[in-house]
Amino acid sequence: MTPSAIKTDFFSGITVALALVPEAIAFALVAHVSPLTGLYAAFFLCLISAAFGGRPGMISGATGALAVVMVSIVTRYGVEYLFASVVLMGVLQLLFGAFKLGKFIRMVPHSVMLGFVNGLALVMTVAQAGHFKMDGHWLAAPQLAVMVGLTALTMVIIYLLPRLTRTVPAALAAILMVSALVTALGIDTKTVGDMGSIAGGLPQFHLPQVPLTLDTLYIILPYSLILAAIGLLESLLTLNLIDDITDSRGQPNREALAQGAGNVVAGLFATMGGCVLIGQSMININNGARHRLSGIVAALLLLGFVLFLAPWIEKIPLAALVGLMLVVSQKTFAWGSLQALRKIPREDAIIVVGVTLVTVLTDLAVAVLCGVIFAALVFAWQQAKQIHAMQQLDAEGRKVYQLNGTLFFASTTSFTELFAPKTDPEHVIIDFRHARVADQSAVEAIDALAARYQQAGKMLHLRHLSADCLALLDKAKPMVEVNLGEDPHYHIAADRLD
Repeated sequence: MTPSAIKTDFFSGITVALALVPEAIAFALVAHVSPLTGLYAAFFLCLISAAFGGRPGMISGATGALAVVMVSIVTRYGVEYLFASVVLMGVLQLLFGAFKLGKFIRMVPHSVMLGFVNGLALVMTVAQAGHFKMDGHWLAAPQLAVMVGLTALTMVIIYLLPRLTRTVPAALAAILMVSALVTALGIDTKTVGDMGSIAGGLPQFHLPQVPLTLDTLYIILPYSLILAAIGLLESLLTLNLIDDITDSRGQPNREALAQGAGNVVAGLFATMGGCVLIGQSMININNGARHRLSGIVAALLLLGFVLFLAPWIEKIPLAALVGLMLVVSQKTFAWGSLQALRKIPREDAIIVVGVTLVTVLTDLAVAVLCGVIFAALVFAWQQAKQIHAMQQLDAEGRKVYQLNGTLFFASTTSFTELFAPKTDPEHVIIDFRHARVADQSAVEAIDALAARYQQAGKMLHLRHLSADCLALLDKAKPMVEVNLGEDPHYHIAADRLD
């Protein structure tokens, strides 16, 4: 690393550490655990993923997506079962990475990614509204005006300061300047300390106090599966997003291993665990941090806040951190996608808008799952319409169907409609040289077509079928003309992802 990169990462780490504090406290309260439980989780996740993860620059910690699942565990079974669930969650993520399943994140379409980014930007924006309330009600007019004014001032500093100097990250400078202003003028406004005390000692090793029985496993396994899936999904999608921003490529499997290790350690130190935070990750990347140092600095400073600097950190105005997160939300939203909606295919536009809305109304996992399923159905429908056949008579008077396209479950009906066993000549040839047989439904369709020609008393010749397809055929097998020198070598399955 160059001196300039070290400086950039160091100052960015300070900014990220400050931004982690209110988020960790807020998500801990959502999960019905103490603020320190969230702060310690942010420390472990941030440190381990920064040091060993697959994407330098990403920031991990306690997250809201996981907190809303964790609250159910805590309220039904107690906090010790939460710690056990976090440990098992980490083990599942380690297995995911060990079996190199991170490659399947490539199956998430770009339209789903756009919806994911826009949805999270809106979620981050809406989440800041809670800081303008007290006990579920909006602040009184004078206090609300102060909060809005300080938030706006923070945003103005972040936007304008880079035009004057880039010596210090604008986000960090804005937090320090607004904090100094509030202290100097004695302005009465909400601070980090109003959310809960962050003072504490070193995290202590703690084995979850739950019975080591199958009954315990039955209780925590469903929760751990959900937590592991949501955590990996949010982490790997954020990795893809930062890959696009930085024009580089992270390592999904390595990130999954780091997330798993972080959660195992977090659970063994009585914390709530977590995953990648897109907001803090975007702060880091927008500051220019591209190395592991920024995340390590953020984690160590976070622990330092808890051990030594709690009285000072608790005085930071919440408005300064709210302003920072609103800027991050604005920069995260893919504004170009709004214009692109009129130019891209209608199906992709529906996916972008749909994933955005579902992310806001429900959660990330449901939104991405819905988007991927819809995209897959659209792809299957489009591919189903692509199958066709060129017809001609050969020198011997036999009718030849030159099949083109992919034969799979969605295209079998169109495939069957291409042929006319009642009116075709006595000998018919189907050439699969330029067609792909993709699944068992395709094999069944070929078998059924062969049976129709047999019932019509005609001879069907099938050319250039793959060896595995030949092995599965029943009625059509005696009619196959085998030409080993020309037969294709595809398989009845999708290509394996590397």
